[in-house]
This record gives sequence, structure tokens and C-alpha cells, in this order.
Amino acid sequence: MTYLRSLLFVPGNQPNMLAKAASFSPDAFVPDMEDSVAWDDKSQARQVVADHLETLGNTGIRIIPRINSLDTGLCEEDLAAIVGPHIYGVSIGKINTAQDVSVISKCIANLESERKITKGSIKLVLWIETAVGLLNAYDILSSNDRIIAAAFGAEDFTNDMGITRNEDDREILFPRSQVAIAAKAAGVLALDTPYFGFRDPESLKINSELSKSVGFKGKFAIHPLQVEIINECFSPTKKEIDHALEVIRVFEEAAAKGRGSTSLDGQVVDVPVVKRAEALIYQAKQMDIVT
Repeated sequence: MTYLRSLLFVPGNQPNMLAKAASFSPDAFVPDMEDSVAWDDKSQARQVVADHLETLGNTGIRIIPRINSLDTGLCEEDLAAIVGPHIYGVSIGKINTAQDVSVISKCIANLESERKITKGSIKLVLWIETAVGLLNAYDILSSNDRIIAAAFGAEDFTNDMGITRNEDDREILFPRSQVAIAAKAAGVLALDTPYFGFRDPESLKINSELSKSVGFKGKFAIHPLQVEIINECFSPTKKEIDHALEVIRVFEEAAAKGRGSTSLDGQVVDVPVVKRAEALIYQAKQMDIVT
């Protein structure tokens, strides 16, 4: 599984922002043709994004444009504008059923065939952000090989539910966790909703650490200044790496003596603890934090 710690939204109708974005280093760029673009600007945004894909692609950073949802009637036009060699995948909101995924995947497959792109190479990041989508999350996320990640959209979810957003996020504790659980069960990444207080780095850090604690592997950013904090929060720390290596070491010593568990710093070290440590080391290697 790949890693996507930070995914930077860039408004699709702002050519200057798309050009400037190439100077930043998130794990993925998300040129946005959906929520950050007014309805009357959708056509313009589609063309602007298409015109900037090569420039963004030259950075070597993955590009995962967000297109308009199926219910808007704009999905096919958006896909036709962006599917090509420069994008890694497509992000699409308000996915409610596995059938939605099938429709989108078939449309992408036709474009891949027409444009001589390897079949199945365009990936999908699906937004779970409605009550129906949440209830169907596992079925959705396990329905197609293109799917690499689930994105939780708190703003659309609370809008769908008719509930108020609160500073402490208490109203999204359950759906947020449910998306992370469904993503894990389906074998895809869980990516958390953006934090809109982009001038409050300390609160962003707290929010990101909470996301990580319930199983999210990354988070969307709405401003370049958020990228570094998000990357740091979703990367193993030196302390975590050192502890994981020590866990593995003491367990291997115990195993060599025929024991199935041991202890470290007063805590039991058994098979699940070791597997968690090994997973953390693997993640750190994938991120080139350790060799």
C-alpha cells in the first residue's frame, strides 16, 4: 500500500494558484473542480486544471484531481478533461453505493482504452460523506481494484445529516471512526477531512493526531502551510521508530529462548504488539525515514 499523508487542495479555477502549487511538496496535489469552484465556473475550472496537469506532473508528485459527483451530471466531462498520463488517480465525492463506483470505473476504462493508457492504472479516492455512503462504506470500498483510499468529508456529512459542526468535532466521532474502520477492512487508506483553521497550526496538529489515533493515514490540506504539519503528524517519529525496533529486538530474544511473549518498560510484548512495531518500521522504510 502506498502512503498519502498530505493531499493539497488547489482551486481548479485559479491558474495562478495551480502554477504556484508546483513549488510545494505534499504527497499529492488535488486540483479541485468540485466544492471550491462555483457552479458557473465549472467549465472554466475543467479547462484550467487540464492545462496545468503537465506542469504539476513534472514535479514528480502524484496528481489526484477532484471531480464533480455523479449527481451533478458533470462527472463524465470532468473525466474526459483530465484522464491521461499525468494523473495518478481521481478523487470523487458523494459516493453512495458500489454501483456509483462501477459507473465511474467503466467511464475511466473507456478513456484509458481510447488514450492508450494501461488498463486500471488510474486510481480512485472516494469520498464517504453521506449517511447512505457511510452505511455502505465497506461495500463501496471493496468493490473495485482501482480504489486506493477512502476520504471522509465532514462538511458534506454534517450537511446531509442536518447537524451543526462543533469545534471539538464531537458530532463526527462515530462517522469518522467508521470510515477508518471500513477502509482498513477493505484494505485501502483512510484519509481525513480537511481542517479549515489554516491559521491555527497548533489546533491542526491536535486534530491530525486525533485522526491518526483512530486509524487515518493522511489528511487533506486546504493551504500549503498545513502540509508540513500534516506530514509530520502522519509520519513515524524517531521515538516511535526507536521503540518499535526495541520491541522487535526483545521479542526476538524471547522467541530464541522458546517464549511467546516478553516485556519492555513494564509492558507486555506479544505477537500483536510486535506486528504493530513491524508495520511501523515498514511504513518508515516506505517513507525513506529509515533504511
